[in-house]
Amino acid sequence: MKAPRLLVVDAAAQSDAPWSRLDEVLTFSEPPRVTASMSDAAEQVAAGHFDVAVVVHRDDQPTADCLDQLRQLDSELELILVAGGAVDAGLAAACVRNQLRELLVEPVSTADLAEAIKRASQERQSRRETELLRRREEALADRMPGFIGGSEGMQKVFDTIRQVAKTDVDVLILGETGTGKELVARSVHQESRRAEQPFVAVDCGAIPENLMESEFFGHERGAFTGADKKRTGLIQFADGGTLFLDEIGELPLLLQSKLLRVLQERVLRLVGGREEVPVDVRIVAATSRNLDEMIREKRFREDLYYRINVVRLELPPLRKRGDDIGLLIEYFAARFSREMGKPVVGVSPEAYQVLREYHWPGNVRELQNVMRRGIALCQTSLIRLEDLPDELVAQAGAHIHDESDAGRRRGFFAERDHHMAVFEKQYLSELLKRHHGNVKAAAMEADVPRGTLYRLIKNHGLESADYR
Repeated sequence: MKAPRLLVVDAAAQSDAPWSRLDEVLTFSEPPRVTASMSDAAEQVAAGHFDVAVVVHRDDQPTADCLDQLRQLDSELELILVAGGAVDAGLAAACVRNQLRELLVEPVSTADLAEAIKRASQERQSRRETELLRRREEALADRMPGFIGGSEGMQKVFDTIRQVAKTDVDVLILGETGTGKELVARSVHQESRRAEQPFVAVDCGAIPENLMESEFFGHERGAFTGADKKRTGLIQFADGGTLFLDEIGELPLLLQSKLLRVLQERVLRLVGGREEVPVDVRIVAATSRNLDEMIREKRFREDLYYRINVVRLELPPLRKRGDDIGLLIEYFAARFSREMGKPVVGVSPEAYQVLREYHWPGNVRELQNVMRRGIALCQTSLIRLEDLPDELVAQAGAHIHDESDAGRRRGFFAERDHHMAVFEKQYLSELLKRHHGNVKAAAMEADVPRGTLYRLIKNHGLESADYR
């Protein structure tokens, strides 16, 4: 457990108090600070940063006000109250209001107080670690919008990434174009111990074959015509970090052989050089091609395949991710409307049906571009059919021109979402009516975060003020 930082507020400030001997049984990151003044305690919390505050209540002391001030100054501070006086209704209410961690009644032993501080510190640390994990996962989702959603295929991929990132094994990523292979590779790198080292991405299909060896391994001065100075290769640039080989199936057989030696021996030799240079790189390779078929056709080395295929990640195409499409639509609508400063809150039922029925050969990348285009062209609060590419609408087979036609031709998902939208709006309206527009109380009854309820209210064009 991380050593806590402690503040003690005791008007009596007794030299023989149990908190005067806490450092005999607990380790602190800095000596505990003791103050006899409630106002001084507030100033110290405002100026410093404590994990736990022990407030000693004496009769005729404004302890409730002190708790209120400390909580207002630090919403995460763990509060422990030592009752050396009577706890009246006002102080009891302050304890509940300020989420008191523990209440101890004098006489209190040093050991009992130390255990209470230890429990509070552990709770704070656990909560902060949980929050850190949540933020990391949110950041990961923001870096990798293809991971948004709960489909079984993507959850499996996400879980595998979190597990494999902790190791140093090489990874092979398989998936169609646009499924987010490079983003997955970056995530593996960013979640690993190599995160502070280079991430070098190489498109193997974009380098001319006659330059590949020099690009990958570097060259010495004079190694060939035009080599007027020594050059460091991409593998050396990635030393200590991760080398991402996109479309590894495009590598010629000779380079495959040289790459295999680097992976096995962890050394390389520059073109025109004699000395072997040690390298420490993690290989993350990706391809949209069928490597098994290429091996049978002798176009890809089987030994290299087994070397890079230590952990295999297969990204499902968007068309097989079910309701993830709807969540991605919502994500991109919110993201691009914010970036472009446009008040777009979603898509119309007709446009939603088209987006759900389209095959998405370009996967998440194609959906991202379609949504960016839709937000850019949208002139209302909803993306409409006319804001989508004509070829997409045609291929989805949804030429819908009026509301009655839309009602007859809605597919399963669009029909389901239509009824869900009607239910949501009616439910929210009745909920706000019962609580007279009090969103906090409404969120408690609905058992949803207040921010989520605000978003739903906004999406349905409701105003909480109309119900007050």
